Amino acid sequence: MFDNLSDRLAQTFKHLKGHGKLSEKNIADALREVRLALLEADVNYKVAKDFIARIKERAVGQEVMQSLTPAQQVVKIVNQELAELMGGQAEPLNLVGRSPLIYMMVGLQGSGKTTTSAKLALELKKRGRHPYLVPADLQRPAAVEQLKRLGAQIEVPVWDSNPKSNPVEVCVASLAGASRENADVIILDTAGRLHVDEPLMAELKAIKDKLLPVEALLVADAMTGQDAVNVASTFHERLGLTGVVLTKVEGDARGGAALSIKAVVGLPIKLVGVGEKLDALETFHPDRLAGRILGMGDVLSLVEKAEAAYDEKKARELAQKMAKQAFTLDDFQEQLQQLKKMGSLESLLSMLPGVGSKLKGLKGMTPDEKELKRTEAIINSMTPGERGNYKIINASRKKRIATGSGTSVTDVNRLLKNFAQAQKMMKSMSRMGGKKGLGRLLPM
Repeated sequence: MFDNLSDRLAQTFKHLKGHGKLSEKNIADALREVRLALLEADVNYKVAKDFIARIKERAVGQEVMQSLTPAQQVVKIVNQELAELMGGQAEPLNLVGRSPLIYMMVGLQGSGKTTTSAKLALELKKRGRHPYLVPADLQRPAAVEQLKRLGAQIEVPVWDSNPKSNPVEVCVASLAGASRENADVIILDTAGRLHVDEPLMAELKAIKDKLLPVEALLVADAMTGQDAVNVASTFHERLGLTGVVLTKVEGDARGGAALSIKAVVGLPIKLVGVGEKLDALETFHPDRLAGRILGMGDVLSLVEKAEAAYDEKKARELAQKMAKQAFTLDDFQEQLQQLKKMGSLESLLSMLPGVGSKLKGLKGMTPDEKELKRTEAIINSMTPGERGNYKIINASRKKRIATGSGTSVTDVNRLLKNFAQAQKMMKSMSRMGGKKGLGRLLPM
């Protein structure tokens, strides 16, 4: 999402920086390009117009015109206004209230409510909560079974809803089940339709009035652009929502919904779905996203991903092994698995300042699932001694390992070559300044 917008803005600001001193005409030309870029990204027309007006008011003032780096000041203003347009700062989920807290997930059919409900349950579980999933979508065939399967995957209990019951009665009855499971958060996966209709709204309003959820979250598909904004407006008018969860933002959505919802509807985007996996749900940070759109990177999110994927104790042990040049194939395998947890290489690189616009050649570059499985199979077919010292692996051992892992000797040779290169890199790092230099790698 936002790739085209980022490219357009990068070109505009590159041209702007080519002028040593800016005039009102330079700024006006640049802002015209910014406005066109926003409209192409499917941003609401009025939102784009007001956005440009605010930037122009600041950009032609003394803050910019008398600055030593006027072009950079304009970029700074755009960054600040973009973040403000999307809400300024992250809006956390409401985790305060009488237990169990009730979260109500609403939206149109196909927006991803059921999967998002499971993702939210997993996220809350990671935070030490005890979530309970309630299938309240009794209209869609197999919706109840789908949520049960997802609940089993993340080991979260699911209420056994009766498809023949009334959705309001199901939600009320689930409170007893949540109590038995000692749940402190209930997530209601409500029904959707292909379009907004009166029966749907009446049903959702009845559930909301009866259970009084602390969060009524609209699950909206980012791929639908301005339609997502229109749907949010309708649901908010009828139900009184507390926030939005944008799904499928990892796709080719132009970004208009993310940039417009807060300004048009007044609702904060609280969470974003960034992938199909159940752990692919993140807090929405307007300030960080603004930086990524403008090519400034998002180092904070990158650090958070690393912290979530890597165990501090294991990181310390690995650093110590590197210091002793004892990095083994077992460690190599573990690092590949940790990289896999962090997501695609493309998404990680896009968080580095100045890298986002240079990723055209890396589209879809992710750790290959098949290659990782092949690597694991090869390493698992080795003896402990071979994993500890790959140099003892001769031709006959390679043949045995290949047969045991269902791969070829060529695959085994490729793995050993990659590992030798990685080990060589570790040795080079250990030589940088000796123990003193490597000490910088050890966690404090």
